[in-house]
Amino acid sequence: MQPRSFYTVRFNDCDPMGHLNNARYIDYMLNAREDHLKQAYQINLLDYHKQGIAWVVRRHDIQYVRPAFYNETVCIESRLIELGDSHVLVEMLMFDEKQTTLKAIMWTNFTSIDVKTGRRKEHPAAFMDFAATVKVDDVNIPAGISERIKGLTQKAEG
Repeated sequence: MQPRSFYTVRFNDCDPMGHLNNARYIDYMLNAREDHLKQAYQINLLDYHKQGIAWVVRRHDIQYVRPAFYNETVCIESRLIELGDSHVLVEMLMFDEKQTTLKAIMWTNFTSIDVKTGRRKEHPAAFMDFAATVKVDDVNIPAGISERIKGLTQKAEG
């Protein structure tokens, strides 16, 4: 089972219609991933920063499937779906509280950088060893995010 956490959609994160603002989905998902790293894997990003390595977002690919509403409890899951020498691709899924309705999906490509130079830096061996143990192989990345949504919604309906 992948790490998951629950969040309540706050009033100040919503548009006038009571929907979670599109930009705030990204914040909720990134915050959830940081929580998951700490809680599920005991990874504190500050510890890596002190070692001179950090991760920056290279790209977000997000699809909004169903709206999240003010005061609704949402469930966010995250998983590592691709591991490279200097990048990771993380999938984050937002569901309703019962985890039956997909609200949004985001694939974020993070690049590791040297904190001092700001340039790309290969992952340390210890990180690669750890990441290989948590990476999932059941996501067909070449098929794309739209196909992933189809698979997830069919799974929830079936």
